[in-house]
Amino acid sequence: MIPDDTDRPETDLPDESERPRKPTRRRLSEVLESIAHDPERQRISISDLVQAMDGRAFGALLLIFALPNVLPTPPGTSGILGLPLIFLAAQLMMGRAPWLPAFIATRSMERTAFATLVGKMTPILGRAERLLVPRLTFMVSSTAERFLGAALLILAIVLAMPIPLGNMLPAFAMTLISLGMLERDGLWVMIGLALGVLSLVVVWGVIWAMIAAAVFLIHNAF
Repeated sequence: MIPDDTDRPETDLPDESERPRKPTRRRLSEVLESIAHDPERQRISISDLVQAMDGRAFGALLLIFALPNVLPTPPGTSGILGLPLIFLAAQLMMGRAPWLPAFIATRSMERTAFATLVGKMTPILGRAERLLVPRLTFMVSSTAERFLGAALLILAIVLAMPIPLGNMLPAFAMTLISLGMLERDGLWVMIGLALGVLSLVVVWGVIWAMIAAAVFLIHNAF
């Protein structure tokens, strides 16, 4: 006689706790820390970072290049970091995969120097990541990312320009947008866009003041 399936003991049923669980994606701060403290790496290149980001390279790379401009850095840093931001924002706007030319992708730094930079960035990232949650995801859809790419491109161009006090606000706006893209938090993207508009107003005011000062000096000199 063939036993009925209903007569099987409950122990034959799979335990919920034994079912394989989907691995949790590591935070960006954790990825950066693992790269910075990998003893097998002597130098860290931009291409290494692109590979390590694996599918979230746009938001992560934009953040890596934008965030240092919010922190105290030596003069001229915005001009160096602004160039890859322009490349990445333009590609995001055109819907292409992140790519950087060889003269940027092959640039590298000592792992110890990278670890120092990461040490300054991760406390900020850690606090921000605890506040980020997926919401208003229409702001990070594939269509919305084209618009975000255009907005980021404008901010990146302004960031790269040698304008006094013209890099911190655009960099902060790009940082918020990049964090929102990473964690699919549309609220942070919206806040970043609003701050980006404000930064453009401030930069335009600085440029206007510089032009007015130059005209005043020229007028009085002659």
